Amino acid sequence: MDKTAQLEKIRHQLQQAGFKLTSQREATVAIILDHYQDHLSAEQVFMLTKSVAPEIGLATVYRTLEILTELHILNKISFIEDGITHYDLCEPNQNSHFHHHLLCLQCGQIQEIHEDLLTDVEAEVLAKFQFAVLDHRLTLQGVCDHCQTVNVANGLPANKVDVTRQIDLSQL
Repeated sequence: MDKTAQLEKIRHQLQQAGFKLTSQREATVAIILDHYQDHLSAEQVFMLTKSVAPEIGLATVYRTLEILTELHILNKISFIEDGITHYDLCEPNQNSHFHHHLLCLQCGQIQEIHEDLLTDVEAEVLAKFQFAVLDHRLTLQGVCDHCQTVNVANGLPANKVDVTRQIDLSQL
């Protein structure tokens, strides 16, 4: 779906819930749509939005993100236990599980996996605990293919984080 159609769909969802798509909210949503693969934090959304809408305040961005989360337009995710929340567009098919992520601890790259890798685990949980799993979040942390290649080229083990190249995870 193109950006204009996505923006119109979000406008409709906001209106259905009794909210208006103000110019500041529209600028925020446009930034999210432009950077949908970047898994931005609220502060990153704010800085990018402020560059196109200088009058916007951080509180407005936070409120907009909360509204979009409540309306299931965005998902909140934390990749590491640092208290920083990132935002990800919800999948168009509301019946599917949230997608999984691969986080490279060396370069910070985040890849999405759109396959449900836990179908067997969910069935086992249902059988053993009579608990019906409706959704789950999974972030696998490791070293991406590119960083493995760089590590080997530098005489290091492929499957270890090169601490001299490791990103500051608090900057994710």
